[in-house]
Amino acid sequence: MWWKEAVVYQIYPRSFQDSNGDGVGDIPGIIQRLDYLDQLGIDAIWLSPVYKSPNDDNGYDISDYQAINPEYGTMRDMEMLIEQAKKRNIKIVMDLVVNHTSDEHEWFIEAKKGQGNPYRDYYIWRDPVNGGEPNDLGSAFSGSAWAYDETSDQYYLHLFSRKQPDLNWENPKVRSNIYNMMNFWLEKGIGGLRMDVIDLIGKEPDRGITANGPNLHTYLQEMHKESFGKYDVMTVGETWSATPEIAKLYSGQDRDELSMIFQFEHMMLDQEEGNKWEQKPLDLVKLKRVLAKWQVELGDDGWNSLFWNNHDTPRIVSRWGNDRKYREESAKCFAVLLHLMKGTPYIYQGEEIGMTNNLINEIEEVDDIESRNMYKEGIQKGIKSDHLISSINRIGRDNARTPMQWNSKKFSGFTEGKPWLKLNPNYEEINIECVLNQPDSIFYTYQELIAYRKSHPIVVHGDFNLLLENHRTIFAYQRTYQGNKLIVIANLSEHQSDDVQLSESLGLTAVLFSNYARIKVDLKKISLAPYECIVVEG
Repeated sequence: MWWKEAVVYQIYPRSFQDSNGDGVGDIPGIIQRLDYLDQLGIDAIWLSPVYKSPNDDNGYDISDYQAINPEYGTMRDMEMLIEQAKKRNIKIVMDLVVNHTSDEHEWFIEAKKGQGNPYRDYYIWRDPVNGGEPNDLGSAFSGSAWAYDETSDQYYLHLFSRKQPDLNWENPKVRSNIYNMMNFWLEKGIGGLRMDVIDLIGKEPDRGITANGPNLHTYLQEMHKESFGKYDVMTVGETWSATPEIAKLYSGQDRDELSMIFQFEHMMLDQEEGNKWEQKPLDLVKLKRVLAKWQVELGDDGWNSLFWNNHDTPRIVSRWGNDRKYREESAKCFAVLLHLMKGTPYIYQGEEIGMTNNLINEIEEVDDIESRNMYKEGIQKGIKSDHLISSINRIGRDNARTPMQWNSKKFSGFTEGKPWLKLNPNYEEINIECVLNQPDSIFYTYQELIAYRKSHPIVVHGDFNLLLENHRTIFAYQRTYQGNKLIVIANLSEHQSDDVQLSESLGLTAVLFSNYARIKVDLKKISLAPYECIVVEG
């Protein structure tokens, strides 16, 4: 199970590196930057979708699963990426989007031709009810999850954009086609699959069930048997609805389903009543309890994915850290807390140099379909534009999607043309060329953490024990394995935290890691500077 020891780096291809000056990142650009990723020390790249797509949702609306979007390159480019990454002992994990397709996929084009078409049952169609939608299921991108098709006088289901019709997983032909497609890529030598909103494929829309439908795990076990179960690969499912109990069904050692899942319970703690657009201050005690729950309850019968950022969430240093006065300290602090927990860590591009959210002033600057739809719906409800823009600046998905900041030159070395999405203006101060020349930079903290994980089994296999559970500003935990001990203590606040007392004292102890260059510490009574993080070995 190589993936238990791996560190994964997510690339959002549109924003990573452009090689041909059209302003859009591409596969040859990724190949150009493999040595940088090798220097960082990562083991696998999770590659967001590069399949053929009209880009209604930036590639998560696929029109051909077995073709590369021309803006990213060719199939030969993709094969070259797999080959070149392999030479550096880096595996390519592709994004698999099989809850839905694009409405421009040949299956849906055929399905729309009429109720007698052989592909009609590849999607989910229902007759109108009282002249309207079949039921009140809503789309994640605002509005109804049902779109009307005038030709057939029926509605089709789309849990996301109306240009992303949901596949009918109850149809065995759909499942067979998908497994064949997966094997097409597995035969090319990819190292695994990240499965987009995989908890939705067992939906039963007539009963109002979207996530965790009764046939979900049956489908996954069939998928395992017919495709990736035959290969030594990593599989990770995106599951916004998972609990630890459900996670064990996905990733239990004898379940023959997935290697691990992404759970998002910790990422929703600053939402008001489940509405991502209405934020509240983070309660650190709740964050610690949620993360500790997942660390402990999965035990050895499941596996954690560890992450703070991805293409759907804002930058953690801006969200829960301090991206101005304590940007470097808080970025390092969050890195240490994550990478020394039990599970497989994921780094989102730019996280390793402390890239920040990018503030916008008007909706015209926004690319993301989710944010644009929210804004339009909000204006229709009479909500003020300033409030909506403020919400987008805090939590909108474009925050994570601004182009990678490589150097301080025009367009930051990302492209020689006009970038598809505006660069964060701070690229002149925050960029890779700059951090590589700073021995104490955030980049080298990540490099150090990755190297430590690879040489110390306690990080991969050790037990987890939360310390100071009710402390309002201190996040501390202990890892133990075969008589060895690792203690992590972090002050997640902008104020000094005085007289922190752990339940035990090791005397004056050498510090393994400190983002304030601390050399020794007495764990019985210490004071921590803002966002100070200390790691000691027991």
